[in-house]
Amino acid sequence: MSTRFERKHTEHSGTSRRSEHTQQRRAPENAPAAANTTDPANEAPQGERLQKYLAHAGVASRRHAEELIQAGAVTVNGRVIRELGTRVDPARDEVRVHGKRVQPATEFLYVLLNKPRDTMSTVSDPEGRRTVLDLLPEEWRRQRIYPVGRLDWDTEGLLLLTNDGDLALHLTHPRYALPKEYHALVMGDPPAAVLERLAQGIQLPGENRRTAPARVWVERRQGDATWIGVELHEGRNRQVRRMLDVVEYPALLLRRVRVGPVRLGLLRVGDYRQLTPQEVAALRRASEGGALGTAGAEQGQQGQRGQQGRSRTVYGTHDE
Repeated sequence: MSTRFERKHTEHSGTSRRSEHTQQRRAPENAPAAANTTDPANEAPQGERLQKYLAHAGVASRRHAEELIQAGAVTVNGRVIRELGTRVDPARDEVRVHGKRVQPATEFLYVLLNKPRDTMSTVSDPEGRRTVLDLLPEEWRRQRIYPVGRLDWDTEGLLLLTNDGDLALHLTHPRYALPKEYHALVMGDPPAAVLERLAQGIQLPGENRRTAPARVWVERRQGDATWIGVELHEGRNRQVRRMLDVVEYPALLLRRVRVGPVRLGLLRVGDYRQLTPQEVAALRRASEGGALGTAGAEQGQQGQRGQQGRSRTVYGTHDE
């Protein structure tokens, strides 16, 4: 009896070992590594988050990279990835966006463009209209540079472009609210009551809340028209134009002259230049919540105010 039981037990044990061996043999030996979507317990996360990797590679800002992932436009080792928590190892994993392999940016590029009117602030345009990238050298376009935020089709002025996804995210995220300064040409001479109204906030048609407090001043006179300066700390669609429409002083021309600590200066329309290391460092500090004020934005920038050295009334304040 005991011999028969021992024989059966031995046969069962052998079957179990054969089964385990078979399961091990079935595991593919050369299959590509799957993207790591979960982290094992008690182990540090491995690799880099996919959206951060795409931003570092200059594909898009991190926010846009998240949209690409959720839309199914990104594959890792041939698999479509839609989970934002996915991590990749740049040394092992093959990442593609719309079928094109992603290569990490070798170096970051930071460009200031004086965008002309009638130009799209996009990388491409399905209707074939001119884009800001059409104005830049080919070697810069090959580094996958893209606009940081947008300027309307009919607005000119300062536009930043980069392939540094982290910085682009900080510059465009509402949490950081970098001030942006615009100069608008309007007919006539807006009275103080109109400027004060613009500074206090405007109820825009079709919106539930008023615009945030702004800083508004008269920049200079031009014949029968007036250039108004407006500093915003938010970025709604066509906001300056819509605000001026409400107070019945529509913008004839609109130009952005400053983003955070960086000013347009004397750069001609359609021209561009690389940011200086000091400007890049100032943008980083400002976008990370560092000290920033109008005075700081003007440091090292000479002759940029329309009436520099002359007193003027500024309507509205903003807590820095």
